[in-house]
Amino acid sequence: MESTKESKDLVEKHFIAFPDIAADVINALLYEGDAVVRAESLLPASTETLYTTGGEGKLRNQYEDLAKYEIRNGKVSAIYLFANQSVVDYRMVLRGAGYVGGVYREQYEGKHPDPAPVVEMVLYWGQKHWNSARSLRHMFRCKNLSPRIWRHVDDIRLHMWEMRYLPSETRELFTSDMRIVLDYLAEGEGYRSDRLVIHKEALVKMLRVLSGDSNVTDMAEILQEMNIREEDEITMCELFDQYIRQGRKEGRAEGREEGIKIFIL
Repeated sequence: MESTKESKDLVEKHFIAFPDIAADVINALLYEGDAVVRAESLLPASTETLYTTGGEGKLRNQYEDLAKYEIRNGKVSAIYLFANQSVVDYRMVLRGAGYVGGVYREQYEGKHPDPAPVVEMVLYWGQKHWNSARSLRHMFRCKNLSPRIWRHVDDIRLHMWEMRYLPSETRELFTSDMRIVLDYLAEGEGYRSDRLVIHKEALVKMLRVLSGDSNVTDMAEILQEMNIREEDEITMCELFDQYIRQGRKEGRAEGREEGIKIFIL
């Protein structure tokens, strides 16, 4: 079971790590579709932050799924953190505060010469709707705190999106391969698209793990058998049709024609 989770996590991180997809996610979800962040301005940032425990003074570390620097005029203007989440977690806001706080702590300690704002984006891929806390105040609302202390509790918010349930007007803001993923999840077996696929192997892997596949290591081999290269120009429909034809040829078509399971061998 753990290997399944690891495979899914790695596929999700790899897919979003492409600069054009990361920029697309930021622009669509944070900037309402405006092209504020350019793919070429995003650089990989460290996903590890280090801290020491108060009593023991021992060094500890924590890892975010993905991090990107936005570079403007040769300097870091913003730091974006990405967390892929598959299950509802009541304490997620505390975890998010820890990641963001860890980066700010490193800035305070001088590890980043020029402090920059940090934004964590939580991409929730679960099938159950997120019905848990999205802010500290929401989380602590049952504590019956007095108004005098309540007004001093910072309302740290969880910037989280239910990726399977984005409304169509939000999905339409995406311009990268992420649009294919989101439309596929929303429309299911009726989904067809003439959009060009840029990151072919990464896209199909993403669709397969989100459909429940636990092993996608064979995708490069499948594309090679289909005689499809990453640099080839191909639409989603063409890729889909060739994928099914190859499955029939190999006697593995069953499962490739079952709606949301079309990308599971």
